[in-house]
Amino acid sequence: MSRQFRRAGPGEIESLLKIDPVAEKDTYRREYITRAVRAGECWVVCEADDPGVPLGYGCLDRSFFGEWFIPLVVVSSANRRSGVGRQIVSGLEQHAGAEKIFTSTNASNSPMRQLLTNLGYQHSGMVENLDPGDPELIFVKFLSRARIDRDGF
Repeated sequence: MSRQFRRAGPGEIESLLKIDPVAEKDTYRREYITRAVRAGECWVVCEADDPGVPLGYGCLDRSFFGEWFIPLVVVSSANRRSGVGRQIVSGLEQHAGAEKIFTSTNASNSPMRQLLTNLGYQHSGMVENLDPGDPELIFVKFLSRARIDRDGF
């Protein structure tokens, strides 16, 4: 099946919240997603023939020292390890159209760390004490260099 990557609309907020296990319990997360969608900073992946059902979503903003930053990537539990996360991150990179892009994840989030490594991200730093005993790892991808490596010029 073919998938589409597109900006999430206000009518999709509830369906995004349903696939996010953190949003079930965390008011801040629900409010964040709502703000991101309304600000045009949230993108969704869905099946082309079923565009109303999100498989996953990601957010993109310039909140990291004015640099492009991916603060959140969520893939529904039924669609993990199927390429949805890769499609979200790659789509956000293309949308940013920048020379570099940053993201972060907890040290304990092995699947996300592996995805970022596979997509050419490099470790760029660490923030301790956000989540006790689970540092936040910062990653960067130099998109212009990735394009040079890929395209040969």
